[in-house]
Amino acid sequence: MSDHAQQYRDSGPSFAEGEVIERIEVFRKRRPRLRDNVITLAHGAGGKASAALVDAVFLEAFRNPYLESLGDGAVITLPTGQRLALSTDSFVVQPLRFPGGSIGELAVHGTVNDLAMAGALPSWLTAAFVLEEGLPVEVLQGIVADMAAAAAAAGVQIVTGDTKVVPKGAADGMFITTAGVGLIPPGRELTPKSVRPGDKVLVSGTIGDHGMAVMLARGDLAIEADIDSDTAALSGLVETLLSAAPDTRWLRDPTRGGVGTICNELAHDTNLAVALDEQRLPVRTDVAGACEMLGIDPLYVANEGKFIAVVPPEQAHAALDALHQHPLGRDAALIGDITREPSATVVVRTGFGGTRIVDKLVGDPLPRIC
Repeated sequence: MSDHAQQYRDSGPSFAEGEVIERIEVFRKRRPRLRDNVITLAHGAGGKASAALVDAVFLEAFRNPYLESLGDGAVITLPTGQRLALSTDSFVVQPLRFPGGSIGELAVHGTVNDLAMAGALPSWLTAAFVLEEGLPVEVLQGIVADMAAAAAAAGVQIVTGDTKVVPKGAADGMFITTAGVGLIPPGRELTPKSVRPGDKVLVSGTIGDHGMAVMLARGDLAIEADIDSDTAALSGLVETLLSAAPDTRWLRDPTRGGVGTICNELAHDTNLAVALDEQRLPVRTDVAGACEMLGIDPLYVANEGKFIAVVPPEQAHAALDALHQHPLGRDAALIGDITREPSATVVVRTGFGGTRIVDKLVGDPLPRIC
């Protein structure tokens, strides 16, 4: 048992207190239950409310072995033995343009990144548009141009699509859905089942940039900061990582719900602990300042151009060195490790020598950011 787990389990003098802690841990491992009668914004935020909705409605109706992994993409094995990854995502961000990106770039990057997190080499995308009556054609052309440029830079083709138009006031300009296909090289396996105690946790760069950029771009807050979204296609950076750390265990891009939510999903899936070091978390000064003013933990703020990786300890430094050589990985950092206890829990080691639990949020403090 780790020192941190011991601190949680043996912090009190009585057996009764230890028993209470055990019961709390058991309760936290349970998937949330859907108790709502109507859909709220929280159900689309990637937190506990989203998990409850997926479990009670979608997983219950569509249950199959591919879906039950609940990853951002499904890994399919063809009769030939070749494996491919499939992913789909919808984008409803407001405003349509924000510092550092647009809904068009997000629509490409989001699906490309989901494929890359499965270890696939992204190849083809589809795109479906829901357009609001009255949308200027010039605006649509600009967003489509962004998508074309993003697809070309990521090395993927948009090969088919669909367009629907809804009455004015029904779509905030436009919504975009993209789906993608990529091939997974033989022998590449990135799953929570591969994660082991002692493994190291890396992040490919600063966290919270995208969520804060979109939130400030809405103009609802009296905060001025020069923050750009980090939206980017990560497939090239993933290949750089896997070349340096071929035994990488697991990858995920911390979009909705941020690093805190993604790490909670990993802890739940592995029944292990994710122990993060607060002082090692790379957060830009202006992002940290904006989060502090809003009372938001940067760990819960969305990213669109970063990934979390779990790598074996003997390959961690090689992985970090390789990431630093890539333009998208200059701020990569080793931010923690995997421990046995407290099981199925995310903890943060603070700068004062203590620890705190990072739970999964019910909703998202920053809705409509992707």
